[in-house]
Amino acid sequence: MKLRLHKLGLFLVLPILFSCKKEDVLLPLSDVSVMKTIEDHSPIYFFYEVNDTDTLANINTKNSISTTNWIFNIDKRLTLDLIIPEIKLLQHKKKNSSHTNEAAINVFSYSDSITKSLAFLPFTDVQYKFDKDFSKFFIKEHSDLYFNYFNLTINFNKENKITVDGNEVERAEFIAFIKDFTDFMSEGKATIIHLNFDKRLTYGEYIQNKTLAWQLTSEKIQLSSYEFIYDEEKLPECGCKL
Repeated sequence: MKLRLHKLGLFLVLPILFSCKKEDVLLPLSDVSVMKTIEDHSPIYFFYEVNDTDTLANINTKNSISTTNWIFNIDKRLTLDLIIPEIKLLQHKKKNSSHTNEAAINVFSYSDSITKSLAFLPFTDVQYKFDKDFSKFFIKEHSDLYFNYFNLTINFNKENKITVDGNEVERAEFIAFIKDFTDFMSEGKATIIHLNFDKRLTYGEYIQNKTLAWQLTSEKIQLSSYEFIYDEEKLPECGCKL
C-alpha cells in the first residue's frame, strides 16, 4: 500500500476510529518534505491524553507488523521525555522480532506546511541517548571514533533556542551559518553534526528542529546516528555552556 495524502484536513489531524471511539493525532508542521511517500507500512499511534494533572502518551501498536515499514504518528503536543523511552522500546522490539525484514524502515509522520501534504522523516538508524548524556561529553569519551572528523555540537535547549558549541545562533541564520562555519573551520575533514534536545521540548518542536538540521546534509556534512535527549539536571557539572 502506498500512503500519500493531499487534503489539508487529512494531514493536520489524523482521526482514528478504535471500537467506536474516535481519537485524534495532531501532527506537527514543517516547511520541508524529507520523504513524500512510503509503501508497505504499518501505523503506530501516540495519542495525547490528560489524566487529572498528568499528561500521558497513549500508544496503539495493534496494527504493527514487524516486517513492514513503521510509520510513527505522534501527537505534536507530547514531550520528548514521554515518547523517547517508548520509541526506544519499539525500536528494540522490531529489531529483535522473530520475523524481520532488513529493508524495512521506521519513519515519523508530519505535515508539510508548504505542499499541504503528509511527509515522513526516516529514523531507522537513530540511536537515542536518554537523560544523562550530551554529545560534547560523548565525543570526548569516544575521541578515537571522531578524531578524523570535524565535530559540531548542536543543542536545542528548553526554550527551543539553538546553540552551536555553546554559542547561540538565530534560527533564520542557522543553515547558512553552519555551512559557512564548517567550510571555514573543517580543514577538509568531513563534518559530523551531533544533535541534542532538551527532553522538555515537544514532539512538534523536535520535528521542526530535525527537518531543519536535515537540510544541512551533503557529501561533506552528515548527521550523527546518535541523538541525545537530555535532562539538564542530570548532566555532569562542567562549567561550560551547552
